[in-house]
Amino acid sequence: MAKETGRQMVAQNKKARHDYLIEDTFEAGMVLQGTEVKSLRMGRASLVDGFVDIERDEAWLHGVHIPEYTQGTWTNHAARRKRKLLLHRSEIEKIERRASEKGLTVIPLALYFLNGRAKVEIALGKGKKTWDKRHALAERQAVREKDQALGRRLKGMDD
Repeated sequence: MAKETGRQMVAQNKKARHDYLIEDTFEAGMVLQGTEVKSLRMGRASLVDGFVDIERDEAWLHGVHIPEYTQGTWTNHAARRKRKLLLHRSEIEKIERRASEKGLTVIPLALYFLNGRAKVEIALGKGKKTWDKRHALAERQAVREKDQALGRRLKGMDD
């Protein structure tokens, strides 16, 4: 069997970038069971309710939903079990220190396969207030309208 290369996206948490101001990101491996890997290869996962918790100098991923493998037997996994993240000790200490000092939350942003290995991108994020979200949406809309007007002008069309 040929070895996989490149990055194959399984799931993304797009709402996290809307709800949180992302300060720093990390890439972590995950300890998975066989049926979880098969389910992920089918492209089935949800990061919506996920978060990372540090317990006894180990990082754990909670709330991520990887549905049961359809052709699995009694060896199937629990869909929302906590999964251990594989990070360097210095990264775990940095995440724990910053999360406790500044009141940041550690959230998963993406779940993907990198060269055949399951990885999760986690981020330190600070929750946005409602007005922050509205401001970001208004800013994106203004940039979009400006780009559209510039494009029309370059094509010689009237405004």
